[in-house]
Amino acid sequence: MKSTLCLFFLVTFVGLSQASERDFKVGSIRIVHPWTRQPPAAAKVAGGFMTLTNTGAEGDRLIGGTAIGVGRFEVHEMSMVDGVMKMRQLRAGLELKPGETVVLQPGGYHVMLMEVKTLPKAGVDLKGTLVFEKAGTVEIAYRVEPLGAKSSDGHDHGGTAKSAPKGSGSGSGRGAPTNAQ
Repeated sequence: MKSTLCLFFLVTFVGLSQASERDFKVGSIRIVHPWTRQPPAAAKVAGGFMTLTNTGAEGDRLIGGTAIGVGRFEVHEMSMVDGVMKMRQLRAGLELKPGETVVLQPGGYHVMLMEVKTLPKAGVDLKGTLVFEKAGTVEIAYRVEPLGAKSSDGHDHGGTAKSAPKGSGSGSGRGAPTNAQ
């Protein structure tokens, strides 16, 4: 019985530590599982994806960041406009209302890593930072997945969290927010 209980705690601890190594926090902002794809050999851009939750009582904004071997970092939104997928930079950053979760995913909100000088390699973390208007700067590590990966953890991140507008093309950046737990 004692050895079974020890094994249970060991497995639980290892599982929690593996999950938390992909989570980051700065101020009231929680960053969960940042990831990117290994780009093709000639590419000069890559996309960055993650889930952001504002656990605080006041709004904040993702306004910038960095990544090793990358010249420029931008926050982008993709939306359908008249049946055509459009991508645009969110110059004012990505708003995070109090209690809101925002999913950055392929085909929606995402960060663009531009002027890539050193291509990220699958299986090797890409270190960088995220900059929030109020919470400040936090060091993160993107998990680099193989070329063509649709997600890093096999989960559907659409859920009830806010994601880029679909079909409206309003460019407002307002989706269906969810309250953080």
